[in-house]
This record gives sequence, structure tokens and C-alpha cells, in this order.
Amino acid sequence: MSITIKSGADLDGMRLAGRLASEVLDYLTPHVLPGVTTEALDKLAHDYITGVQGAVPAPLNYAPPGYTPYPKSICTSINHQICHGIPNDRPLKNGDILNIDVTVIKNGWHGDTSRMFVVGEGSIQARRLCQITYEAMWRGIMKVKPGARLGDIGHTIQTFAEKSGYSVVREFCGHGIGQKFHEEPQVLHYGRPGTLEELKPGMIFTIEPMINAGRREIKEMPDGWTIVTKDRSLSAQWEHTVLVTDTGYEVLTLSAGYPPVPEFVNAPAAAA
Repeated sequence: MSITIKSGADLDGMRLAGRLASEVLDYLTPHVLPGVTTEALDKLAHDYITGVQGAVPAPLNYAPPGYTPYPKSICTSINHQICHGIPNDRPLKNGDILNIDVTVIKNGWHGDTSRMFVVGEGSIQARRLCQITYEAMWRGIMKVKPGARLGDIGHTIQTFAEKSGYSVVREFCGHGIGQKFHEEPQVLHYGRPGTLEELKPGMIFTIEPMINAGRREIKEMPDGWTIVTKDRSLSAQWEHTVLVTDTGYEVLTLSAGYPPVPEFVNAPAAAA
């Protein structure tokens, strides 16, 4: 396994790409309303990335081995869709939950992030799923530091999600990122502490737990991309791109409009 270590100008490039990815989501936020289509959100994102940011939407025509080229510039996953939902002409409805996943390429570097949106007034159950998933991601991020192991991240996310009454998708995971969209290592959102690769300064990867309200089993739709919960229960996902620093971590996909960081992140003793 070859994990690339970034330094110097590499980090500057990754910081810029990460911020731009998050700013796309800032830009889209006021447009996520009942009656709006994900197709419309995709066009807004595409025009903003290419026209305003001078960047490239990484998902557009992305075709890993065995896949047909992805046809849109962002991924939009609604309700029981777990990930890789393709924007279409279905209007969003009041109460839907929506994940928007954005990856931009700027000067050859990738920035990758996703957020959950509750369309209109969501149910208490839907809002709780989104919040617990958000907290699970941040609890995983807080485990990032030199000398820690990837298994520490997965174990923390899994334990928190399952104690909250939810399940963790196993088939999809976080990933290294840089000049390639997907690099080593794979970052599982479940596992045992003290296992898998040791974290070292300069590693950059995503943490992006997919948490289901029901069972963890998944199903692929006929379009070859969209993944849904087998039992049609709601699913939520949040994603950040994270750098391992000399003393801990740096989140590269923050922006002015990013949702507030959970209070426990700045009070680690209280979260222990």
C-alpha cells in the first residue's frame, strides 16, 4: 500500500481545493427548498464551480473500473439513498433529507465534502439521524493524530452510531485524496481500535460515515451508481477532508457558511 504524504505547496493546494468544495455547498444552501429539483441544484453547482471558482467538478464523467461515466457534477442522495444519487427532475418535497456531495479539482488538487440538508420541516426522527451522523463524523475526526490508527476512527464512529440506535454502512468508506480523487488508504467507519494503518503527518483522507436509521444492508439501483438502503430506511452522510498534522488534525473542507462544529469538539474532556 502506498499512502502519499503531502507537504509544503501540496498542502496549500489541498487547503484551497477543500475550501472551494465547501463554498459550493454554502452557495447551494439557500436553494435547497421544496419544489426545487436536484437537476437544478446540479446546474447551479456546475456553473459556480466552472464559472466562478475556475475549477473542475470531479464527479462529471468520472468512471472507475466497472462503472459507466457519472453523468452529473454533484451527487444528490435523498431519503433512503445512501450515496451516489444522480441529480434528476424530481422536485424536493417538504420533509425530505438530502445529501449533497461535492468534489472540486483546483490546480490539480481535489477537495471533497458533503452535507445533509433537511428540506423544509423534517421530522424529529429525520433531524436526529442527520445530527447523530454529523456528530459521528466529528468524533471520528477527533481521533486523528500522529500515532493513532485508522481502526480508532472506525471504532469510534461505529460505537457512537450503534449506541444511538443506528447502523453503519460497511461497503463504502472514506479514502485518501490528493491529485487523485481516490487514493490509499481506505478509511472504514467501523472496526477495532489499534488496528490498520498508523497515521502520520501529511496524510490526507476523507471521513464520511454513512449511517442508516434501519439495517445496514444496501442495494445498488439499475443506474449503476445510486446506492439505497435495502429496507428503505432513511440514511444520512457527512464528509470532511482531513489532514494529519504534527500534533493532531486540520479539517480542510471548512468555509464561512459551514454548520457550527459540535460543542464537544472544543471540549474533548467532556466527550471522553
